[in-house]
Amino acid sequence: MSAATSPSSRPDLGELHVYSPSGVVAQAAVLKRAAKRLGQAGYRVSIDEAALARHQRFAGDDDTRLAALHRVATAAPHVALASRGGYGLTRLLDRIDWTLIAQAVERGTHWVGHSDQTALQAGLLAHIGNSPNAVTWHGPLACADFGASDADGGLDEVTPDCFHEAVSGELEAIGFRVPEGHDGLAVSGRLWGGNLCVLTSLLGTPHWPRVRGGILFLEDVNEHPYRVERMLLQLQQAGVLGAQKAILLGDFSGWKKSPLDRGYNLKAMVEHLRSVCAVPVLTGLPVGHGRTKVTLPSGLKADLVVQGRDALVAWG
Repeated sequence: MSAATSPSSRPDLGELHVYSPSGVVAQAAVLKRAAKRLGQAGYRVSIDEAALARHQRFAGDDDTRLAALHRVATAAPHVALASRGGYGLTRLLDRIDWTLIAQAVERGTHWVGHSDQTALQAGLLAHIGNSPNAVTWHGPLACADFGASDADGGLDEVTPDCFHEAVSGELEAIGFRVPEGHDGLAVSGRLWGGNLCVLTSLLGTPHWPRVRGGILFLEDVNEHPYRVERMLLQLQQAGVLGAQKAILLGDFSGWKKSPLDRGYNLKAMVEHLRSVCAVPVLTGLPVGHGRTKVTLPSGLKADLVVQGRDALVAWG
């Protein structure tokens, strides 16, 4: 099905295709609200024929979701935006036609999303390697962001503005605030990462990106700091963190305190990580499951510079 084409008075931001490669879309109204907002912004929005499919907790069975992914790649729209995350792409990784996905990138497609989309983004980087055709975008999801209701706070200003600039090619850098102690840091490397849980699950598989000297960004949701620490230490002990130039930690929200914590929290977790990891670990990157998020390229070489408490990640 398709959303109404934006009036000629609006800017034409290109074709945007919404598809569902992972979890089921629980409410069709949320997807329709996202399509309407995106159409009003100036995109020519189309919704994949299987976007609302249902099979157990998934947006259709594996064959349905794989076909949708390949269908979008074949169409090669300007933007391929995942409807939502959840879980499901890991089931498809061994069957994805990575060359087809890369060809869509070469034809101008921006694959955008976060959460479970990390599996697709990391997998493409692993299979295509150091190539412009392996670049994807860690950014908003159709339902969670563009489909957010006014009761849930609606859509903030930063997220859509950053998204529009990123997919139009205008965005070349993002800035954020970091804690004291990193003034003067200046490194360059391939920007990559995503959801910590999803990324860690790929370690040791053919879908793991073997990036050395990179700038690794990570985020997660509903994971207690000790679980975050356990995954980070797995990456540290596997030699992944030590092979990077810098680690950028984004939003780690949604977790619940326990009476057993006794002062152990995200800050304590980060302090411990820094004690065992020689690579600079910075916090405050606005990526993840929070309401405000920037859109970052995964697979592009970038520069990270810190002056005082102001950090800048630049590419382009």
